[in-house]
Amino acid sequence: MTFLITAGPTREPIDPVRYISNRSSGKMGYAIAEAALDAGHDVILISGPVNLAPPRDAKFISVSTSDEMFDAVHQHADSSDICVLCAAVADYKPAQVSPVKIKKCAAQVSLELVPTRDILQSLGLQEDRKFLLVGFAAETDHLEANAAKKLREKNCDIIVANDARIGMETDENELLILFRDGETKKISRSSKKNLARDLVKIFRNSQQKV
Repeated sequence: MTFLITAGPTREPIDPVRYISNRSSGKMGYAIAEAALDAGHDVILISGPVNLAPPRDAKFISVSTSDEMFDAVHQHADSSDICVLCAAVADYKPAQVSPVKIKKCAAQVSLELVPTRDILQSLGLQEDRKFLLVGFAAETDHLEANAAKKLREKNCDIIVANDARIGMETDENELLILFRDGETKKISRSSKKNLARDLVKIFRNSQQKV
């Protein structure tokens, strides 16, 4: 099988020096990529800026912005069996990007933000899709309710949810997995490498049912 996996944050430029981003380390996505490779699958890893070495045997695509990630995902999704959208894509980006560095001044500055394109939803809307679609939800409250809402609204097959306060910038996580048929599964706190091996098995088995 071919896994398409997104990982890491995106950076939405404000000017040539500054950008909007988040605390995603990319460790979960990279661990899933490694686990999929170890299980004998092909991997396309689309990654935002992280401090991690790409898996040697993966097809690696480096991106920075949400638009670059959107385009890369859509270029490869239809040739994949399982799309695992683990990246923490920025929800908003500046409406205008200054071509030069914005100078500091004493006055207040307002930044107009516009929504980025929703990669997960764009894949979920493909009525004839052949791939299994997996989304991730990092939440700080009402974990199961928010994940279930995302599963429905994005039309995913699986949502992998976690408490962002546990998983962000760490080597461990604990997961709640929600399936389209209403099944849920909890995976206790463990290293992201161990969790990734379990997830790859779950994704593979779910894809075979599609």
